[in-house]
Amino acid sequence: MTSKIEFKIFESESRFLDPRKGFQETVVKFQVRVDPLTNKTGHFSHFGAIKSQRLPLEDYLMPEIKGFCPFCLENREKSTPKFKKEIIPEGRIVRGESVLIPNLFPYDIYSAVVIMTDEHLCPIDGFTEKRLFDALYVGIDFLKRIKKIEPHLPYHLMSWNYMPPSGGGLVHPHQQYFASQFPGNQFTDEYKASKKFYERYHESFWDELIKEEERLKERFIGRIGNSIWLASFVSLGIIGEIMCIFPQIYSIEEFDEEAIKDLTSGLLKIFDYYKEDGIFSFNATIFFGEEKQMFFPCHFRIIPRTFLNMRDYAPDLNFFQSLLMEPVSVLLPEELCSKVKKFF
Repeated sequence: MTSKIEFKIFESESRFLDPRKGFQETVVKFQVRVDPLTNKTGHFSHFGAIKSQRLPLEDYLMPEIKGFCPFCLENREKSTPKFKKEIIPEGRIVRGESVLIPNLFPYDIYSAVVIMTDEHLCPIDGFTEKRLFDALYVGIDFLKRIKKIEPHLPYHLMSWNYMPPSGGGLVHPHQQYFASQFPGNQFTDEYKASKKFYERYHESFWDELIKEEERLKERFIGRIGNSIWLASFVSLGIIGEIMCIFPQIYSIEEFDEEAIKDLTSGLLKIFDYYKEDGIFSFNATIFFGEEKQMFFPCHFRIIPRTFLNMRDYAPDLNFFQSLLMEPVSVLLPEELCSKVKKFF
């Protein structure tokens, strides 16, 4: 049976006289791929040229670098805000080390931050199962509460900037949760394309994607409970992207403790890969569609972040991503899959 999904790859090459080889002609290959859902393109080039840079973690605890941190235990009570009683009667939501507070710099009407740990510095291998579960639990709990208060805000998101290369403003681990009518262009483009696919074929793009990726075995990483883990065909991250799909969960109300456990378990495996590969920073997000639809399941994305070097602290984003809105990756998804699969 012919698939309803097409994985388009355009391979090409550039030729030049290379001074590193006595000005002999050199051929360098690259790819352009087309996202099978949105039809957006992504470049794959500079293969092997960018490696994750080691972060000086111990330096972040030096007083002159750490500075004032409102999330640290000695400052938290007096320096972080509380919710109004009609939103969160207890002011904050607490579970284990995780504390959910209002965002002082909100992204939307209801915008929260989860402080994940008591410790200011938590390396990737410091994220235990309990720490991850508790943080996700209180964040999801917040979104469910907001859904009851403001059902007209149909979309729900979690975002996580970990360590400075990710754009995180504080080293102290934290996640952000918010409900919105305007969830961002990536979310919106995926949502519209998913709906169009469903209307055309009367089935979910995401179910078809899972079926095809499992059949091809090129980017299919594995299953954990009801979650499916893939290396994205078009990577939003420069060192690859891993996606987790929950094909039976379509809105925030359905994301239960079992789903949190599945996500936590997968994250721990991803972090094992990150530790082995020397990755110190990442961006992550969860997309939740509106209720009473069957075409846009919940899914999670995570991409490594790094500086290009530790001399200039050059960022890993350039004109391609910032102005052309075109993702660039130096790691093919098939290679990423083979690296990560052994941890699943």
